[in-house]
Amino acid sequence: MVVESIESVKVAVRVRPFNQREIDRQAKLVVKMDGKMTMIYNPEAPNDEPKKFSFDYSYWSHDGFNTLPDGTAEPQSGSTYASQRVVFENLGQGVLNNAFEGYNCSLFAYGQTGSGKSYSMVGYGKNRGIVPITCDELFKTMEMNNDPNKRYEVMFSMLEIYNEQVRDLLSKDNPKGGLNVRQNPKLGMFYVEGLKKVPVGSYAEIEKRMEQGTQSRTVASTNMNATSSRAHTVVTIIFDQIIKSDSGETKKSSTMNLVDLAGSERADSTGATGDRLKEGANINKSLSALGNVISALADLSMGKKKVMVPYRDSVLTKLLQNALGGNSKTIMIAALSPADINYDETLGTLRYADRAKKIQNKAVINENPMDKLIRQLKEENERLKKAMESGGVVVQNAAGMSPEEIDKMRKQMEDEIRAQLMANQQMIADEETAGDWDNKLAEARRETQELDSEGRGDVSRRQREVHLVNLNEDPMLSGVIVHFLKPGKTTIGRKDAQELPDICLSGLSILKQHAVLTSNKGKVELEPVAGSGSKTKVNGVVVTGKTKLTHKDRLLFGSNHLYVFMNPLNTETTEDLPAEISWEFAQKEIAQVKGFATATGAGLSKDQQIAQEQVLEILPMVSEVNAVSEELNKQKSFEVVLISAAAQESTYGTQNSTSVNNVLTARVMVKMKNLLNGNTWLWERGKFMNRRYLIQDLYQKFLDGEDISKIPKEQDPFWEPTEDVLIGSANVFLQSLSYALDFDDKITITDYKGQEEGFIKVHVTPCQKDGKQLEEDAFVDDPHELLEKPYHFKVTVGSAEVYKTRFSKGIQVKYRVYKDEKLTETPLMKNTLKPNIKHSKVFTFGKVTKEHLEFFESGCITFLVYGTQEDATPDPKLLKYSTKELRQMDQGEAPSSVNMARRNTHFALETASDQSHLKTEVLLLQRKYERLASKEKRMQDICKEWDKKPESEKQFEPFYRAVSAVANSTGTRLKTRVHLLNQKENEKNRRMSRVEEDLISLYVFGEDEGELHTEAEQNGGVVQYEKVKHHHHKDIQLVRSHSFTNQENAHGKNGRAVRSAEGTRKEGSSACTLQ
Repeated sequence: MVVESIESVKVAVRVRPFNQREIDRQAKLVVKMDGKMTMIYNPEAPNDEPKKFSFDYSYWSHDGFNTLPDGTAEPQSGSTYASQRVVFENLGQGVLNNAFEGYNCSLFAYGQTGSGKSYSMVGYGKNRGIVPITCDELFKTMEMNNDPNKRYEVMFSMLEIYNEQVRDLLSKDNPKGGLNVRQNPKLGMFYVEGLKKVPVGSYAEIEKRMEQGTQSRTVASTNMNATSSRAHTVVTIIFDQIIKSDSGETKKSSTMNLVDLAGSERADSTGATGDRLKEGANINKSLSALGNVISALADLSMGKKKVMVPYRDSVLTKLLQNALGGNSKTIMIAALSPADINYDETLGTLRYADRAKKIQNKAVINENPMDKLIRQLKEENERLKKAMESGGVVVQNAAGMSPEEIDKMRKQMEDEIRAQLMANQQMIADEETAGDWDNKLAEARRETQELDSEGRGDVSRRQREVHLVNLNEDPMLSGVIVHFLKPGKTTIGRKDAQELPDICLSGLSILKQHAVLTSNKGKVELEPVAGSGSKTKVNGVVVTGKTKLTHKDRLLFGSNHLYVFMNPLNTETTEDLPAEISWEFAQKEIAQVKGFATATGAGLSKDQQIAQEQVLEILPMVSEVNAVSEELNKQKSFEVVLISAAAQESTYGTQNSTSVNNVLTARVMVKMKNLLNGNTWLWERGKFMNRRYLIQDLYQKFLDGEDISKIPKEQDPFWEPTEDVLIGSANVFLQSLSYALDFDDKITITDYKGQEEGFIKVHVTPCQKDGKQLEEDAFVDDPHELLEKPYHFKVTVGSAEVYKTRFSKGIQVKYRVYKDEKLTETPLMKNTLKPNIKHSKVFTFGKVTKEHLEFFESGCITFLVYGTQEDATPDPKLLKYSTKELRQMDQGEAPSSVNMARRNTHFALETASDQSHLKTEVLLLQRKYERLASKEKRMQDICKEWDKKPESEKQFEPFYRAVSAVANSTGTRLKTRVHLLNQKENEKNRRMSRVEEDLISLYVFGEDEGELHTEAEQNGGVVQYEKVKHHHHKDIQLVRSHSFTNQENAHGKNGRAVRSAEGTRKEGSSACTLQ
């Protein structure tokens, strides 16, 4: 009788503590838990209600615990902290109980990189995770068996799925392209062909095998340049219970799949959208397919009909078919990051888990008589053999297929049959030799003992011998590989060297003879092999000759092999170092040497820390891609660049991937340069990471012996069609528009490094709807006077000049004003470095709002200057050089300037101190000075008038009232008519211009302000000069112009000439005197 159990997938979520980066960043907690409920708060909308989710278990592991001296975390009294043991008792114990009952069990961990998946699954140090505790408890329970008619057999396997390829982590030999995933035609289930399954007889043996698998992962991730966080790890334990009875032997079998999924961060969250080759990367295929499978299964469980579950879409979903939608009792643990910066990813994880809990599985007890199993397998093999021998492989539904396609499908089907024959034969052999279990176990144990001399090395040896220990971006893979140094010379190189090195490394930029370590009584020196040009760094600095090593020095061989030098014979260090050297510490050090600032803590804002983290993340990837370019001779060079907030094509006030609280931050990008013709491309961070995976794939094909020279350029991740390149940007700040002033200046065009690339002349002026200039006296004292009124201004782009001749093919300027959906583009000016652009456009705000005023006050218009690139024929002389030589030449053009520019590319991301910004502020300060000077003079005049009066007429109260009125007054600006002086104008022109151009403004302070203002309103805004002449002070320079032009040869007679912001006299109607 088949015992069937229908139940939903159990789902648990667990939130970890803040990590050190989040503590340094002063991150805010956005996750809360209450019983089984988990709540997440949107940091951008703190007053909104949280999003709520309910799961089988919500584990609070964020705080409320103490760390014991041995490293064990235990709950504080009265806290809700969920320890590793609590998680096991709720989840792992259930897996164990189900296994003994004969059910298949699956436990998989999901979440973004760094969210704590591996901690829950594997654990760290004394805080063992679900997998080791479950294995340990399995054998403890087996040891309690006293039934002589029952025996146990446990098999262990461990595999990794990376880029849709399956690697056996317990085997030293993996075929090119990975192991094949086949489908059992009878059961419909998928399996990995040739996967090594090792008999184990104790938890200690499983631990050794897990160490072996972890070491294999570490070596592979270093040699193959694979990113471990993008790989899925599957540990499978096959637990068989063989029960003797009078009718024969019955086997109760349980397969336990323990899956640590790759980081769930979305590709599009890093900006990968827009890459022409985005579909080519398999790196995220498995997780995408898993999401689709979970959604389809959830729909089926909710009663939807005709839902196809896409198991075949990826290797991962094929292997998890049983776990997710078949004969298995399944548990999912979703790991949550608590910090506000991870809000989107954490919310995505919660939604993913919420869908998974709707899935229902039908688990059955796997119990069958062993002779029946063998008989069925033999019968199936006979049928398959006959089909092969009689040519009985018939391709179904072949209509419309070519003969070649039919033949290809027939061969594929025959391969499947052969693979199934071999798999069945192996199962028959296993079943028939079941009584030989002890011999199999003994052989596996001999192999396990051999592992002790490899890998991590003896702990006691580490305490007394000089050695190197590896660092990896995945903390679980750091400290896994140990190389002990022998007295004398220890050579480092590739295994294909003429003389086998003592330490064999492989991968990018590792030479056959790479470096030599010389150890003499605790003193160690490192020296690159002479003349090899090997890439070797100590503490981030390139090593060119003999270098003495001290305890905890960081060594980088090639592009990926990063080690810490440990010298227990002399533990003195040359600097203040952390107790434990991490991958992140070593990468920061490399970044510092390259000129990037890496300071952390309260001195950096949130956006600065984000930019820093992204640079530290991408720098080693860029080094790796450069190494691939050199090895494949792709004639391309890559470097990390920071594009300032102002130089981005973003709309004012909108949020994107580089904005924090709606404020744009510097964007981390990668520049690719064609070393033959100088063309450049800027790639978004996400696009580069996507290309990096494709480049890794291409390099792996190269290592596998494929002829990659025949790949079409459109499929080559190093190739990119030519596109306009951003020469640089120029910013015009708009404070002047707040006061109805114009701006006219020659602005410097600077590139992303702050280096000058040219200049552009720009004029921004308030105007009428038709673009005509406002009268010169349109200046407003307070920007709030503009509110609720229509506002027009004109942007004029005049001439420009670009310095680099390679941009002469075409120059174009693009800019965006406020929230315009599209960029405004000037005409493309070809075949010139000094284009006369002659572009102007009027922009209108129907009603000025506070947001418009904020835009004027703190915003700017960024003019992006683009150059046209062509796929020009390279200099024939350059073709004879290798990519490595070309990169050295490129860097050697101006190495000091490049380094200085880099060192100035700090993460401080200061507010742009553009000249135009400063000039605008100068003009506004001049206006304020004019008003305050008038106010001060008026007070001085009142005091002088008081002083001249006879003592009998000096009345204090009126005097005090007059002084107080001026002191407390903000001033009223009024117009009056004056007589113009202009030596260049004839009398006729003077009379014509007098009507509109003989008006000037002055400030009125004191008790008569209100009366004069009323008169002005009644007379078209003008008052008689006689009534305001006592407010006019002859030694105060009047600034009538609101333009930033440099006009020379201005004339004016004795009176006060109106001057420009630079202080030069202005001609025409701007020169005047008051009579």
